[in-house]
Amino acid sequence: MFESTRSQFAHSMRLLGCLFLLTVAGGSVLAAPETVPIGARPVLDDRYPERRTDFPEGVVAYADLTYSELVGFRPLTLDLYLPPGKRASSPLVVFVHGGGWQSGHTRHSGAFENWPNVLASLAAKGYVVASIEYRLSGEARFPAAIQDVKAAIRWLRSRASQFGIDRQRAVIWGGSAGGQLAALAAMSCGEAALQPAPPSSGNTVHPEDKESDCVQGVIAWYGIFAFATLAKQSAASGPQAPGSTGSAPSRYLGCALSTCEPAVLAAASPSNYVDANDPPVLLIHGVGDHVVPIQQSRDFLALLRSKSVRAELIEIPGVDHSFIGANAEATRAASLQALQKSMEFLDHSIGAGRIAKP
Repeated sequence: MFESTRSQFAHSMRLLGCLFLLTVAGGSVLAAPETVPIGARPVLDDRYPERRTDFPEGVVAYADLTYSELVGFRPLTLDLYLPPGKRASSPLVVFVHGGGWQSGHTRHSGAFENWPNVLASLAAKGYVVASIEYRLSGEARFPAAIQDVKAAIRWLRSRASQFGIDRQRAVIWGGSAGGQLAALAAMSCGEAALQPAPPSSGNTVHPEDKESDCVQGVIAWYGIFAFATLAKQSAASGPQAPGSTGSAPSRYLGCALSTCEPAVLAAASPSNYVDANDPPVLLIHGVGDHVVPIQQSRDFLALLRSKSVRAELIEIPGVDHSFIGANAEATRAASLQALQKSMEFLDHSIGAGRIAKP
């Protein structure tokens, strides 16, 4: 028994010795305790080394930059893609992911197999591109997500000189739940009830507090724009309808659409905030969408035009939600069409970045 224990101990020491030698060989040895820096108070900042990725054409991206820290919640982050070269100031594109407000992340959209590459290719055209996280419905209900979206826009603007952003040129873009949030952010510019939640640092004034969350354009793919209308459409669709108890919209709002107070439905609906001062809008929707009826986009287009807002709706026949078609070729064609039209809208509404003169 004793011999066995002694043998195990010797084996453990040999392993530790090997680990020490490997560590020294690799040039990374733990600092002696007396040299470890210690602050005067608890250090809560994330000190993990910067995560930088180099994409083709000189695009540099930084992953998981923290833009908001709220008491009781995880830090909220975004991925940032910077255009190549030295630029006087570049227009900003803020992408908001979908996922029914209950899932999703900054690096996916529909059937695109490599969404980060898509965003990087947009940055290569001269845009600063941010893809943002927000609180999901399992973490906090409406209006948490839209408050986060607005906080991200303000945070980016507050660092305009650092990232080379033109404060006066920004477009917000999203699909599905992200389309709803993008449209809501654009239409509710300056709305007091949807302002970002105060940060964890309490009464401290931050640079982003002085910035605007208004944008100069919005792209919404297959989004929801009027929850009251969706409730009516869902009433005749059975228990699995988008507005039923336990559905994604119901978890987002905290109530089944059929029982939500009208004020709640209105507060979360981009259509409730439309006026003549709103920025240009591009809507893209599959005609065969079974998740979000295309009538949502058609009605929103009519409302926008009735208020003299410049708006366009591109209807793609034969595809469902996320531009999914009957086969891979149809899905690819629809997805590329939507992407091309979106890039054209960006170029026409806020223009590509301008390279600074030497």
